[in-house]
Amino acid sequence: IVGYDRRFLSDTYAKVSSEVRAGNNRHVLLTHDAVPTPAVTFAIKKRRLDAGIIITASHNPFLFNGIKFKTRIAASADKATTSAIERVIGKNKVKATDFSSALRIGAIENVDISTDYIKFLRSYIDLNSIKKARPRVLVDYMHGTGSGYIETILGPGASRFEFVRTGRDPFFGKVNPEPIPKNLKYPIRHIKTGRFDLGVALDGDADRIGGLRPDGRYLTCGQITSMILLHFIQDRRLSGSVVKTISGTTLLDRICQQYDLRLFETPIGFKHISELMLKEDILIGGEESGGIGFRGYIPERDGILSALLLIEMVAQQGRSITSIMDEIDKSFGRFCYDRVDLEYPKDKVEGLLKRLKQTPPIRIAGKNIVNMKTYDGIKFIMEDSSWLLLRFSGTEPLIRIYAEAHSVKDVKRLLEAGIDVIIHKRNF
Repeated sequence: IVGYDRRFLSDTYAKVSSEVRAGNNRHVLLTHDAVPTPAVTFAIKKRRLDAGIIITASHNPFLFNGIKFKTRIAASADKATTSAIERVIGKNKVKATDFSSALRIGAIENVDISTDYIKFLRSYIDLNSIKKARPRVLVDYMHGTGSGYIETILGPGASRFEFVRTGRDPFFGKVNPEPIPKNLKYPIRHIKTGRFDLGVALDGDADRIGGLRPDGRYLTCGQITSMILLHFIQDRRLSGSVVKTISGTTLLDRICQQYDLRLFETPIGFKHISELMLKEDILIGGEESGGIGFRGYIPERDGILSALLLIEMVAQQGRSITSIMDEIDKSFGRFCYDRVDLEYPKDKVEGLLKRLKQTPPIRIAGKNIVNMKTYDGIKFIMEDSSWLLLRFSGTEPLIRIYAEAHSVKDVKRLLEAGIDVIIHKRNF
């Protein structure tokens, strides 16, 4: 199956990709329109297909495009698979069958995958509770492929919803289609003008989520994952293991300790979460960048389902997201998080990390370090469970600086210390 997003030429490149596969004697299902990435992945599982390709650059800037490759187990391709693909690029003359001809002989087939996807999500969610509670929700589609799905799935349950940035705009309103605070200025302003219970935002291909409180404060993915986990435990009476990445919130550790759940920690990248979802009884798995996966579905992230579960939680508990988060803070402690990205030459990263590993600091921002993890970047863990992580991006020439602490002020201090070490080459 081949799917695509709303970017410039994504539909054209999806046709080209389909022509090449048809030219190599493959039967290709080409989506009838731009669709969410998780819908394509679900179609692999539902239709028992051999592979899937999505032409998308996901949450990246508008001038980018890319290819996501999904395997027959409805998960992202692992390193061995992508390396095998890369090794054969350019080895043979390209074979392709003209699109019109391929359609005529049935080598390429236009298909609607949205119906099955919507039907499944409707079965996963308690639609009656949402319809009865009639929560007020602001939904920001960020001009991406998720547009139209939530209101279609909920039907009358979305009677008091408001939807913004719904139309196709390959420039994404002049911001990156990534649901993080700097790109959500419009919905943040808008949510403050109305009496909303919750705000949600989806990225360009709808596999990541961001959230907003009614006062416009941002909900991190760690907070969203934690709330849905507690919703599963307390409201749905479910149990199972949990997985987070090295940049994930310590709040999940506290919840798992409280409810005696096994917690896994992986390197950054949802593929690592996917691997565990295929091997273990994972109830929920989340990454810092907005991707969350759930048991009984596909071993992949889905922003639309994440949003629906948050809405279901608000409906079933009969209170706003602010009230829910306040109770979590009282029960498990307050955890504040932020991230800063700095442009940094890739050839200098190894030297920076080597220096910090060889001469690690004893204190950061006035806090004693009690542990250090080096399996994906360098993570310094302090005595009060706050932490600072320095890591090179896997997709862009950036150093990402992550920090979590018990106050916004302490997060800022940790980030400033991280910036100082990179820009001024100080060792804290």
